[in-house]
Amino acid sequence: MPRDIEPRLLRAFAAVADELHFTRAAARLYLAQQALSRDIRRLERELGTDLFVRTTRQVTLTADGERLLPYALRVLGAQDELLAASAGEAAALLVDLNTEGMVGGRVLARARELAPGRELMARFASGLTGASADIAAGRLDASFGYFEGLDPALRAGLSRQLVRYEPLAVLLPSGHRLAAREALTLGDLAGEVVYAGHGNPLTREWTDLARQLFAGHAIEIAPPAPMAVGRTEFQRVMTRNRSLVLAVVDFPEMPDTVLRPLVAPVPLAPLSLVWRKGRKDPGIEAMRAAAKELTDEEHWLERIPDSWIPPLSPH
Repeated sequence: MPRDIEPRLLRAFAAVADELHFTRAAARLYLAQQALSRDIRRLERELGTDLFVRTTRQVTLTADGERLLPYALRVLGAQDELLAASAGEAAALLVDLNTEGMVGGRVLARARELAPGRELMARFASGLTGASADIAAGRLDASFGYFEGLDPALRAGLSRQLVRYEPLAVLLPSGHRLAAREALTLGDLAGEVVYAGHGNPLTREWTDLARQLFAGHAIEIAPPAPMAVGRTEFQRVMTRNRSLVLAVVDFPEMPDTVLRPLVAPVPLAPLSLVWRKGRKDPGIEAMRAAAKELTDEEHWLERIPDSWIPPLSPH
């Protein structure tokens, strides 16, 4: 029996034991499957026993694997707690809110009230696809967005909590032919070109949502535009291109534009709080508790009559 076992090997073992599938476990850990298999073989050599029964159809735990699992999970949990404790005040929990003045900001503000001793910092970037890659790499702790639009390999390593069904809207230049209307239908947008982040590698999930929503309505998704960071640059690029923009009803006001809700049906985007699977931190728990409180208070998960929603992932 070895005196020391690398936590990395135990983490690989725990992922395969949870998924019972090497490909999914490798995606969850952001490893090549060959590297994951190598780590499992090394752990088995060090322990002197087989931990899994592998066939072409399935992966199952051996009796020794089942005995090891609860101990491995306790070791990994203790390691996560140690890292969180040793980080102390120096390491703030970093949360991507995408844009100021929206749901994520309200959740963060409530979480700060619930966990005054934990530093919760905001950043404002763009897109859950990009944020999820940062979460996986340890550069970011949590974000918000359309979880179902992520690549399955990204989703495998993440946990999510559904926060709100966000009604969608369209941002129009104030002089647009549709700007005088109080609300718009998808039929009103037939023949229009609407920007939905196409070509931006950080916002692929939003473009996926737009494709599903616009299908069959003769609405064209705008070609790629320069990637704008921040409200000022976003406004400048959209004004230059005179583009309509797919947005949510809480999108902040911008000069020379009008925001019009979509109706008949009301399209809803499922907004989720997203963090790394298995991550345990008082800040994450405060974010989850804050999201739950606001969801319940504001009835954010009640479906609006005559609404449309894309399929939800069972994850």
